[in-house]
Amino acid sequence: MQQTKEEKVHGVFEKISSNYDHMNSLISFQQHKRWRTSTMKKMNVPEKASALDVCCGTGDWTIALAEAVGPEGRVVGLDFSQNMLNVGKQKIEEADLEQVKMIQGNAMELPFDDHTFDYVTIGFGLRNVPDYMQVLQEMHRVLKPGGMAVCLETSQPTMLGFRQLYFLYFRFIMPLFGKLFAKSYKEYSWLQESARDFPGMKELKQMFEQAGFVDVSYISHTGGVAATHIGFKQK
Repeated sequence: MQQTKEEKVHGVFEKISSNYDHMNSLISFQQHKRWRTSTMKKMNVPEKASALDVCCGTGDWTIALAEAVGPEGRVVGLDFSQNMLNVGKQKIEEADLEQVKMIQGNAMELPFDDHTFDYVTIGFGLRNVPDYMQVLQEMHRVLKPGGMAVCLETSQPTMLGFRQLYFLYFRFIMPLFGKLFAKSYKEYSWLQESARDFPGMKELKQMFEQAGFVDVSYISHTGGVAATHIGFKQK
């Protein structure tokens, strides 16, 4: 019986959770940290704000949000892989961030009331969900009026030559790294497939607008291999 995308993705992240942080740094040559730092500066999250980190994985962006909102703020990290959450919970406990709650849940059906959060983020998770639009609509739903939604994700480089090199790297080198360093060739082959099929920057901007966001903008990172999209909920 063929697996659904949801089942396949869940299995991938349950298996690679213990190596995820190390492999993320290796595969992106540490660039994902720079992209997130740049995105956080652009967001300018104030103290005491509330934030939801969707598909939070091992919690790196959740932690960055918690540090920004401070002890009087509130941050929730949500992921459907319990193994990934367990890694994140350990990091949060070590950092003594009591304003963070990590919960298992589905990005397609966020377990929160309408108009709950000032910020909703999703980092390197949107490409792995079964329905991009449904997740964007759910992010829009749980945002407060005037709130900000942010997606940091792999993208599609447009520069001739660089684009071809990028896809060669994702198709052949990244799965090889997975085999060598995490004994997970099959899982990292799946991740390159999800990145290859993900919409480009302009297409994702249009999807943000279709989901109801206004004043949508995006920032390209490292020649277009990743991008940050930012949208707001109408006040």
